[in-house]
Amino acid sequence: MIRINQLKIKSDIVLKAKKTGADGLKKLLAERAARALQMREADIRSLVIARESIDARKKPELFYIYTVELGLADRRTEEMVTNRWQRSAKHGNLQIAIAEQTSYHLPESGAEQLNGPIVIIGTGPAGLFCGYFLALQGYNPILLERGKCVEERTRDVQRFWESGRLDTASNVQFGEGGAGTFSDGKLNTLVKDKYGRNRAVLQVFADCGAGEEILYEAKPHIGTDVLARVVKTMRERIIAHGGTVRFESCVTDIEMQNGKVCGVVINGTERFACDRLVLACGHSARDTFAMLYDRQVPMEAKSFAVGLRVEHTQAMINQDQYGTADAGDLGAAPYKVTAQAGNGRGVYSFCMCPGGYVVNASSEEGRTAVNGMSYSARNGKNANSAVIVAVTPADFGADHPLAGVAFQRKLEEKAFALANGKIPMQRYGVFKACVEQETSQEEIGRTLDVDTGMFLEDNQDCEIFPEHKGESSWADVSRILPAACNQAFVDGMEQFGRQVKGFNRPDAILSGVESRTSSPVRIPRDEALQSTVRGLYPCGEGAGYAGGITSAAMDGLRVAEQIIAAFAVPDETQ
Repeated sequence: MIRINQLKIKSDIVLKAKKTGADGLKKLLAERAARALQMREADIRSLVIARESIDARKKPELFYIYTVELGLADRRTEEMVTNRWQRSAKHGNLQIAIAEQTSYHLPESGAEQLNGPIVIIGTGPAGLFCGYFLALQGYNPILLERGKCVEERTRDVQRFWESGRLDTASNVQFGEGGAGTFSDGKLNTLVKDKYGRNRAVLQVFADCGAGEEILYEAKPHIGTDVLARVVKTMRERIIAHGGTVRFESCVTDIEMQNGKVCGVVINGTERFACDRLVLACGHSARDTFAMLYDRQVPMEAKSFAVGLRVEHTQAMINQDQYGTADAGDLGAAPYKVTAQAGNGRGVYSFCMCPGGYVVNASSEEGRTAVNGMSYSARNGKNANSAVIVAVTPADFGADHPLAGVAFQRKLEEKAFALANGKIPMQRYGVFKACVEQETSQEEIGRTLDVDTGMFLEDNQDCEIFPEHKGESSWADVSRILPAACNQAFVDGMEQFGRQVKGFNRPDAILSGVESRTSSPVRIPRDEALQSTVRGLYPCGEGAGYAGGITSAAMDGLRVAEQIIAAFAVPDETQ
């Protein structure tokens, strides 16, 4: 295969080709590749799109940048073409080389016999992918999920957003698919991957209905609507290959003997034996963390980040990123911003949702947490992201493995109290005034317009209005975060205003609190991915080893590899 990097094509030409389907895009790329290599298009036997990104450095003139891999007649022909190209004149940024093909492979099955079923706690990305690959290899895993299947869970979440009635077992955090199901469905990751796990994960998503384009997009996403369908298909395939998926089955205890797992208790009453237990419970399973602490499973508090959701109009973001307010077929523009605050804390955007919604993502009574969500079309009026500030165990106020959980809960209780369970929101201009004057919204002594949330004295028109799932209410959001986080937040917003025009505009809407960015604990594991409690495999985001859908799925795949390499496939005749 010949790999061509930096194949640059004007966006309007690409979009026209895309309208004719995947074959139309590949035909365009084959034509351009043949031209670049000074060869006949007919001599290209195969073409694979390896990567697609947008170059907006000369906006509003936009380009697509591709990496493609071409198959010619044979390796000798590929080497001849490559050598001829390298001897020719200037090539600009275009890069051509022989591509060494690698593909992902699971390890060979081990020899040790399993003494019981492999049990997986949680059906978020880590648990699902661990169970998926184990099932395909014949290990018949049992997946236990405290929440409901994704179809019923979706109805429960919608009912919560409409009525405010929270189901603490079936919500944005808990249920089949995990917390990422009600998000933007972003599938990019910063995890370095020399083993092909990332590609393997994306291939499963594509095979289960996400679409081929996620295999090459620089920032792939599928949206919460498509992700729900993918999750259901994965579950059906797990069951078809001999696995079991049980819903409304919360693991309330883990039984151990001589430092080894020997069984689990479900819903406080049902017990069955197992000696291989994958702990993929997600970052919000606070009761599970408490149970593990009581059982003396080693764990430690870890750093994470907290902040607020920030909304702007999508047209404003499009204008800044693409040079046009109407992005058309390019789709809603994303952004990423980072800063170092004056007090030394890192501030950055997280889980950016183009054309998305701020959602009530609460999972506990009396506590409010928010998240961001987009559908696959990304056609909402607003863009939102979490602007978050790094916090460490030194901020938690206690030296305890679960101190981060207590810290999160305190913030969520404040958010709940501010708006009586609705999403509390505040204009950035008001928030900034409160932080800079180190006082509350009420004590500033200025009149707040109850309709717009702006100070009447500012006499400014608002162009941004909330796009939320769940009821919202104007409130003094500056009362939620610690003072040091508020100061860093404002510092970051002002810096972001120099990176994205209008980011720090006073009518930007802040909603809180974004407290579930990642797990507040880490459960240590060894090179075999086991805890000091043998047979227990801490896995995914909840255990502190991932930070998003794809990285969690890759970690689930890693755990599946360890189990496969150690144990023989169960003999169903015994």
